[in-house]
Amino acid sequence: MNLVNQLIVFVIQFLPKRLVKRFAMRYIAGEKLDDAIRVMKFLNLKNIMGTLDGLGENVSMKEESLLATQAGEEVLHSINENHLNANLSIKLTQFGLKIDEEFCYSNVRSLLGIARRYNNFVRIDMEDSPTTSATLKLYERLRSEGYENVGVVIQANMRRSEGDIQRLISMKANARLCKGAYMEPEAIAFKSREEIQLNYLKLLKMLFDAKCYVGIATHDDFLVSGTYQYIQEMNLQKADYEFQMLYGVKIKLRDQIVADGHRLRIYVPFGKHWYAYSIRRFKENPQIARYVINALFSRD
Repeated sequence: MNLVNQLIVFVIQFLPKRLVKRFAMRYIAGEKLDDAIRVMKFLNLKNIMGTLDGLGENVSMKEESLLATQAGEEVLHSINENHLNANLSIKLTQFGLKIDEEFCYSNVRSLLGIARRYNNFVRIDMEDSPTTSATLKLYERLRSEGYENVGVVIQANMRRSEGDIQRLISMKANARLCKGAYMEPEAIAFKSREEIQLNYLKLLKMLFDAKCYVGIATHDDFLVSGTYQYIQEMNLQKADYEFQMLYGVKIKLRDQIVADGHRLRIYVPFGKHWYAYSIRRFKENPQIARYVINALFSRD
């Protein structure tokens, strides 16, 4: 983290909540599901797909997880009722992963059942390293039980990810590949930007070679360019992949990818936990804070 990014993160933590909200709402749809639906309708009009995420994670009580499950069900119902081109993203620690893995599994399975009735899809987000193995284990269990409408996430900064992908390609997993936002020790994670970029492209090629459907989640011009090259060299079809970006981040790049004829999905978070989420994300990935601040003073 360079000195400018350190300063940005330090200052943001001491700003009044109302001012932080001004920053945060550049990349969060709002506090209510209706806000997310409104944003999603707008994106669909621009030929952009979406994934909706009701904010929250690391809950400590089953009651909270049951409420999150109910909220996830409402998201799926609303997507269907509004005829949106969107799906649902979830974090397993919001659904009880750290409380009881079987309880978490039951909650996620209920969401997948609803999504399947609507011919829709649920993406299981990846969280910090202590949850990686349990997340993949739950995903593999769901797939073994016939749930095809579920995907997972692999983080390119993690040293273990190549081995994880070897497991996933055997089941033709639908995988979102991202750089990884969590602060992890060097023993288990690559730290330099170049290392992460090169590993990202290596993992992406592995997934493409295995003919897995890939969500290419990045705002990095270098990685977008590298992906374009793979797509051309491997003669990939538009239905084989999609690009994915965060709501409100690098809008010009987003629109260029769409203009170039590629499928693109925007990750649209919403909910009352926006403040804790925002501060945590700024700490974990101060580059996002830089993007947001730049966006505040740009015509985008």
